[in-house]
Amino acid sequence: MDNQSNNNTSKSAAVWLAEGQSSQRDMLASLQDLKISSDTPFTIIASHRHHRPEIFECADSVYREPSLSISDEESLTANPVEAKPTMARWQFVLEQAQQQNVKVLLTGRNGIDYEAHRNTFSAAGIRLLTGATSVDALESIDDKFTFMKQCHAYNIPVADAWRFDTTSELQALLAEHGHQPLCVKPVTGIFAQGFWRLDSSKETDEQYDSFEHLYFTEERKINTEQFINAYTNSQMVKERPIPMLLMPFLSGQEYSIDVVCEYGEVLAAITRHKTGKVQHIGYEQPVMDVVIPLIKAFGCDGIVSVQTKADDDGQHRVLEINSRPSGGIGYTSHSGVDLTQVAFSYWLGLTDKPKLEDMIKTFTPCQVRSIMTSVKIEAEMLK
Repeated sequence: MDNQSNNNTSKSAAVWLAEGQSSQRDMLASLQDLKISSDTPFTIIASHRHHRPEIFECADSVYREPSLSISDEESLTANPVEAKPTMARWQFVLEQAQQQNVKVLLTGRNGIDYEAHRNTFSAAGIRLLTGATSVDALESIDDKFTFMKQCHAYNIPVADAWRFDTTSELQALLAEHGHQPLCVKPVTGIFAQGFWRLDSSKETDEQYDSFEHLYFTEERKINTEQFINAYTNSQMVKERPIPMLLMPFLSGQEYSIDVVCEYGEVLAAITRHKTGKVQHIGYEQPVMDVVIPLIKAFGCDGIVSVQTKADDDGQHRVLEINSRPSGGIGYTSHSGVDLTQVAFSYWLGLTDKPKLEDMIKTFTPCQVRSIMTSVKIEAEMLK
């Protein structure tokens, strides 16, 4: 055995959370709590392409990931290790992970970059968590139109969608489907970017109020003709075409489901729905009856989030899978079942494989309200 192997053997195992979307800090804090309660020591590593002290402070060791514009970003402090600008993200992470005896790597927002090299990570003894186990699966999940067609192929209830790339295609679809409430959203995207309900005023036969749509933007509503006009005359769309979807607007309750899964099997899951500012944490079986076969069909692997919405008949339909943890995964800790801890204690070998039926018996439904908080960033950290 070489010196590097000897060094890795003597080190405690490590878990690495790469740059995520909005839950990286919460998950790192949860892992710190797990480490305190565990009899087996392990190291918690975080990385991000930006200098994020509020995230880094929750990790034992931190790294800066490669960035296309790294020369334009703020300089590093002495603590984080900076990636070489010319090195691919996955190569940098793999190199550092091998040195730090990383056993589990959650890739966060750049899963496809890592997934293309799954065999290389596996050969290094690293359990790679990208949300699925193939590039094709991740690409199908990201493309909402392809995703919808595959759901139909697996007989999974899903929200219908019709793709358009031009104004003429949109108008043809509206002529065919305009008898029902509709909405639009991009084929790819996150955080509801580009999502709008279309208001044709046919639903209530009332005159629409354009200013009302501009004023109450949280309603995500726009007059149909004004959307067509904006889309048709958009310089942004002309320079960078954005494939869009026209969809029926479902009137029922929307759910977000946090799922710990392995090779298509659901190990643990919690459902959430929102009324006003309150999140309701539970386990809704009719929702899970849609989610469980969905996870199996796409071979999901890691920690993912699913969105569903009920139609007029109460049938829960899938909206999308996000191949990474949701921003609200930290809420699950209030139920007595912290999904971050459930997942990583298993993948680190601290506990046996979780069983969904056991989780259902131990968690407690609850209500959660998120609050605003803040973290002081020292001046020297920004230099």
